[in-house]
Amino acid sequence: MAIRTAVNRALTEITALPTAAALVDGNLTLLKTLTADNSANLTFVNGTNDVVFDNTYEKYVFKFIDTSIRSNTEKLGFNVSIDSGSNYNVAKTSTAFRAYHGENDSGGVLQYYGDDDLAQGTGLQPIHHGGNSDADSCISGELTIFNPSSTTFVKHFIMKTNNNNSSTNSQVLHIAGYANTTSAVDAIIFQANTGNIDGTIKMYGVGPKQ
Repeated sequence: MAIRTAVNRALTEITALPTAAALVDGNLTLLKTLTADNSANLTFVNGTNDVVFDNTYEKYVFKFIDTSIRSNTEKLGFNVSIDSGSNYNVAKTSTAFRAYHGENDSGGVLQYYGDDDLAQGTGLQPIHHGGNSDADSCISGELTIFNPSSTTFVKHFIMKTNNNNSSTNSQVLHIAGYANTTSAVDAIIFQANTGNIDGTIKMYGVGPKQ
């Protein structure tokens, strides 16, 4: 095998370079796209409707693209299942902090946000804080879940989203935590605490496993 070297600012013996997307995303493979239109929820269940959510990949990324809620009192969240979606009630522990800034230059706050963390909570893990049903209001961001098929470790997740809270603030929320189960997680649901949702969620596999 030829040794690949950089000499005098030139590359030799290199026949191909990875694409920029591959370098940034670490071989992101689009697995499934679901779109909500006044829908109660969106679910990704391993083995259902061509969804892969098993040990094929070492981590999975879910991208929220202009997702929105139907009421000012609603909050979008997720939960996971260890029984192919029969129950979404796995205990989760998480931590959250946010920053926001208003269109009128108010706010400019960075703070820990206890309203959106969990301590062994079995309900929905929020993916944003606040929101509204205005036509131009939406939530975008992504969630990464690590090694969901492990039967040894808990299932860590990291998430970052941005939304326009009350239609006048840009608000970014960072959340990290874990689903406290050593059983394989094989399904995930996205829904509002009450009411319906709109928008697109894309599921990607990152890997494959080594």
